[in-house]
This record gives sequence, structure tokens and C-alpha cells, in this order.
Amino acid sequence: MRIAIYDMDKTITRRPTWTRFLIHYARHHAPHRLILLPAAGALALGHPLRLIGRSKLKKTTHRLLIGARTPAARLARAAASFARRERLFPAALAQIAADRAAGYSIVIATASPRFYAEAIAAAVGANAVIATETVQDAEGRVLPRLASDNCYGTEKLARITAWLASAGKARDAVQVRFYSDHISDAPTLDWADEAFVINPGAALARLADAKGWQRLRW
Repeated sequence: MRIAIYDMDKTITRRPTWTRFLIHYARHHAPHRLILLPAAGALALGHPLRLIGRSKLKKTTHRLLIGARTPAARLARAAASFARRERLFPAALAQIAADRAAGYSIVIATASPRFYAEAIAAAVGANAVIATETVQDAEGRVLPRLASDNCYGTEKLARITAWLASAGKARDAVQVRFYSDHISDAPTLDWADEAFVINPGAALARLADAKGWQRLRW
């Protein structure tokens, strides 16, 4: 079995997606929440200062700009319209097509929430999505709570290996390519049979050279 796994933000998409999706949702479905955008921005500034973790930031900004209980169908409509507007790297689309032609199944593995990652994955013809999962209540409304850890760093690799196990695939029976722009994905890059770093910054470029990972400029 051959699998090509792609990170999403800044690997397939030209820009990070979470904050932009929040604004897109609020603008089109809850414009009264745009007044809370400065508060969400202030929280985001706290992350690089280590005042707030990624998971808490995601949950809090979700509550501020999407809401506490959001119908899944409404989120799906917002995700579809967001995906239609999203700018993707042409080189990423070409590589996905080449991998598919070479017999690889295409998998998106991202820290972004599933409720919009699936729409972007569908746009590129991915076969599966591994993403951050959110909680739904008994009425199917999406809550600003994570059903699992944020799909980031070592957690992303754990989720990928769990996904393989659930499909009944032993690691040594699978040929894996992995593509990412971010150094947080170093565990998965190291685990893959073929590792590709996309438009790397200085730290990732140095690590790629030390590990023998291939650099791609998209």
C-alpha cells in the first residue's frame, strides 16, 4: 500500500486557515460576533508568549467567533464556501496528482478542525482526512470543545499511526510519503519513508539537511 500524507496549512494552502475561517464564518453567518474579533486577536498574541496553549486558544476563539452550539449543517455550508475561496499552491496540486497517478492514496493530516478541513481535502481529491476533532451535542450541534488532543506535533503522528492500525495496515506493509512546511511535523517527517519539506524556514531547512529530507520550493 502506498500513502502520500500532506499537512494542510501552508503546505497545500498558501496561508494558515484557522483565523481566516473564523472571520469567514462570523462575517457570513454571525456578523454580530465580529465585535469580538479584537478579543480573539489579543488571545492569539498570547500564544507565542506561551500565555495560552494551542488547544485552549482554538476552543476559546471558536466560542468567540463561531459560538457555543452551532448546527453542523451551518458549519458545513461555511466550510464549503470557505474552501471555494481558498488559494492553493499549484505545485501542491500537481504533486498530489502525480502521487495519485503513481498509485498513492492521498491523506490530509492537519491540526485544523475536521469541520472545514474535509471541505479543502475534498477540493484536492483526498482519500482520507486526519484532523482535530470537535465535540457535538445530542442534537448534532458543534461545541467549542475538542474531542481529542489538537492534531499537532507528536499527536499528529500518533493519530496517523492509529488510523493505519484501524485500517488493519502494519507499518512495514505501507510505503509512506509525508509533506510539510512546519518543524512541528518533524516526528512524522522522521517516521515517513520519504520526507519532503515545503518552503522551509531556516530551522526546518537545517534539520532537513541533517536528516536527509528533500526540500521543495512551492
